[in-house]
Amino acid sequence: MKAEVLKGHLDALLLATVASGAEYGYAIRDALYKDSGGRFDLPTGTIYPALYRLERAGLITGRWTRVGERRQRRCYSLTPAGRRALAEQRTSWREFALAVSAILEERPWPASA
Repeated sequence: MKAEVLKGHLDALLLATVASGAEYGYAIRDALYKDSGGRFDLPTGTIYPALYRLERAGLITGRWTRVGERRQRRCYSLTPAGRRALAEQRTSWREFALAVSAILEERPWPASA
C-alpha cells in the first residue's frame, strides 16, 4: 500500500494499536503489520517520531521499562485525552469511509455499511 494513503491516518492507527494492547515501538509496528494483513509495513523511522508527537500532544504517555539486565524500552499507553481523541477519530473515519464508498461504489448517500 502506498505511503500517501496513510497520510492523515497514522495517528489514529497508532492510537488504536496502543489501545488494543501493543505497548512499545516494535510491538506497535508489528501489530500494525499483522492487523493490516501485511499492508502497513512501516519503518521505525515513521513510527517513533509519530509516537513522540502523540506523547507531546498528551494523547499517550510513555514510561521506561527494563528488559533484561541492561536494556530498556519505552512503553506507551493511552491517556484519557488519547481515548477521547481515538473515539473522535473513529467517528470521523466512519463518516469519511461511508462518503468515499458512496462515491467510488456509485451508491447514493447516505451509504449503508
